[in-house]
Amino acid sequence: MTDATGTRCAAIVGPYLSGKTTLLESLLFASDGVDRKGTIKDGNTVGDSSPESRSRQMSTEVSAASSKYLDEKWTFIDCPGSIELWQETVNALMVADIAIIVYEPSTERALSLVPLFKILNDYNIPHVLFLNKMDAINEPVLAVLQALKEVAVHPLVLRQIPIRDGDDIAGYVDLVNGRAYKYRPGDASELIDMPAAMQDEFDAARTEMVEALSDFDDTLLEQLIEDRMPPKEEIYGYLTSGVREGNIVPVFIGAAELDHGVRRLLKALRHEAPDGAMTAARLGIDKTGDTIAQVFKSYHTQHSGKISLARIWSGSVSEGAMLSGHRVGSLLSLMGGQQNKVTRATAGDVVGFGRMEDVQTGDVLTESGEIPAGMPTPPEPLTPVYSLAITPRNRNDEVKLTGSLQRIHQEDPSVSFQQNDDTHELVLQGQGEIHLQIALEKLAGRYKIATGSSRPNVPYKETIQKSVSQHGRFKRQTGGHGMFGDVHVDIQPRPRGEGFEFANKIVGGSVPKQFIPAVENGVKEFSVRGPLGFPVVDFGVTLTDGQFHAVDSNEMSFKLAARVAMTEGMPKCAPVLLEPISRIEIDVPSEFTNKVHGLISGRRGQILGFSGNENWRGWDIVKANMPTSELHDLIIELRSLSMGIATYRAEFDHLQELTGRLADQVIEARKESAAAE
Repeated sequence: MTDATGTRCAAIVGPYLSGKTTLLESLLFASDGVDRKGTIKDGNTVGDSSPESRSRQMSTEVSAASSKYLDEKWTFIDCPGSIELWQETVNALMVADIAIIVYEPSTERALSLVPLFKILNDYNIPHVLFLNKMDAINEPVLAVLQALKEVAVHPLVLRQIPIRDGDDIAGYVDLVNGRAYKYRPGDASELIDMPAAMQDEFDAARTEMVEALSDFDDTLLEQLIEDRMPPKEEIYGYLTSGVREGNIVPVFIGAAELDHGVRRLLKALRHEAPDGAMTAARLGIDKTGDTIAQVFKSYHTQHSGKISLARIWSGSVSEGAMLSGHRVGSLLSLMGGQQNKVTRATAGDVVGFGRMEDVQTGDVLTESGEIPAGMPTPPEPLTPVYSLAITPRNRNDEVKLTGSLQRIHQEDPSVSFQQNDDTHELVLQGQGEIHLQIALEKLAGRYKIATGSSRPNVPYKETIQKSVSQHGRFKRQTGGHGMFGDVHVDIQPRPRGEGFEFANKIVGGSVPKQFIPAVENGVKEFSVRGPLGFPVVDFGVTLTDGQFHAVDSNEMSFKLAARVAMTEGMPKCAPVLLEPISRIEIDVPSEFTNKVHGLISGRRGQILGFSGNENWRGWDIVKANMPTSELHDLIIELRSLSMGIATYRAEFDHLQELTGRLADQVIEARKESAAAE
């Protein structure tokens, strides 16, 4: 390694279209990691190297790339900006020394940073803010900063003020050293004299910066009380400690596409970002001399097989090493989609472990096989909020489909799938429509499995409202032994949620004991699809009488007789449709709560109440009951009315009677579906 601290790791995060991948390209170019910058339009950037990213011109998974700046080694992890791909960002942040929040200056979209600010605060991850696209800003920087301060958890400290040339941003003044710089596209900024007209603005901004730092240092506060401005060397020291301890968030300005402000950002990171050892201490990792690596991303590549991307917290790893009982098949340095073999990796490095098939995202691997004390538990995979029923277009792909979905789940744990026992559908679950479409694109492109997708069926049920006594007989005479079964049953409703109950009141042996279980089985088989076409629940059947034939009666005869009784009796019991009702909790910024109330009412929901979210300042939790049939695209509308950041959790609560036009439509659709089967 080139220095004592090892490689440092920065996660590049921010909302969709803020310019993260462009910033990665500029950081690599400024630090000689690449000779020539690529562009998203041309599809030749280091980040966004996957086919899905190229085709959509957006980040769909994390991309890692390394370079050296002033002989110090860095790994940058470019994270997707779409809220639907949030799992990728969360996983990357777990191994980062610092996060670079990239934001396109706008007062109106400040709320979009709330999820980022929250997770960075929850895990005490140091972060800086880079106001990107300053070449196209049409609002005052201070207005943007004020809007961001209202949603940020920690104080935002402006590090630079812009130099304007008419309507354009021509450069900046550094608030610590007082130097002014003029931007030069594609090159380092040029040192110039600070415009005289900016002196008052500079003095005021610099004082505000130092006052913000004084909230965390009594010595600095005393200096300010005595009206003494500390020298710049001391200010740099206060900034470094403030960033590393997570007390402040420095704010830089620039335009990544033009390389404006990128080198200044690199210099600040070099001096102020913590290293891997500091991050391990922050996480409470007890190194104990053991080799420790944490997997935060899995890839399944066409030529190299499975690659587990990991951060090494301590020790060193070589090809062939054993970690937690798994052999490292190969050791790779990743430059976006490019893989380069390396012989050894040490603390701080981000590397790919090849062919470790049983290793999962989030796993902590050690030489001893024991997870060190204090190692934080990785966050649970995000709860699904959107789903699709999928089927392979070629039935021969059914087995292959399950294995391919498992690989996609390993790459992104927020993609899951399950076989719904009620609807007999394979249901793909995730964070939104785009999220699942990307998964389907992977199936088609990487695994050559074409699939059809549709809205999942709702697991409706039906029940009965009155009791009926019914006789059922099955008789068939053939050349040899015939079949004969005869039963009398009472069919009655049960309270909601009580399920099915079978009772036997046969006396005198009118139905032999060995045939009684067959009667119960016949009833159960019928209840899979009742008179309305759905599984029947919450009912009881009592066997009261019957007849048998000494030669022709058998178990099958009585099972079929029971089915005859149910088929003829159930329609007389006033069957009624039951729809599943889910209990939901919606997390939403308080200013959108009223809109959420309207959304719930418009989807036949019942509001149970709302309260402030203790963990999210300025957010509410709205609780409601809502028909499960209304949840399919709920997340799309929620995000539409909340700048893309509201979310919800849902779980089944109860079944509720559904009558009228909606019930008729459901029943008719079920009949049409059954006819097509």
